[in-house]
Amino acid sequence: MALRQSTQPSTSTARTSFISQPNHASANPAQAPNPNAAMSPELEQTLAMLSSHRSVLGYMLITRGHHPSIIRHSGVIFEGEQGKRYAAVVARIVESVQAGLEEVRVDDGLGAVAGEAEVDEVKFMRIRTKKHEIMISPDDKYLLAVLHDPTT
Repeated sequence: MALRQSTQPSTSTARTSFISQPNHASANPAQAPNPNAAMSPELEQTLAMLSSHRSVLGYMLITRGHHPSIIRHSGVIFEGEQGKRYAAVVARIVESVQAGLEEVRVDDGLGAVAGEAEVDEVKFMRIRTKKHEIMISPDDKYLLAVLHDPTT
């Protein structure tokens, strides 16, 4: 799910829109994601495929960090304030699960092997409720969240 810079203009489907990031100061502006950065063709294709699936209510591509913000989204469910709330909740879920994994790793006695400092990390999460299912795919800098109706 890596984004890469490109000199070509970004193409998007009619159901997809860019949302400008909030204007907050970053400790290191060089690390702040560029919301207008062109996405890889593979990611563009994946997002288009997700948007076109009949059970998908929407997706969000979210920055990671203290102030998660939506870089790109599809679906009215992620518009405006509701989208911002979903983005914050998704980021908190990922942080919480990651913290739990780190805590369990320390407590289980299977910690680092002879100088190994690598921690386990979340690669994919699927949360199902009575009405919806949300799938979250975290990356180093971004989170991809997809909401769909599992009954359709």
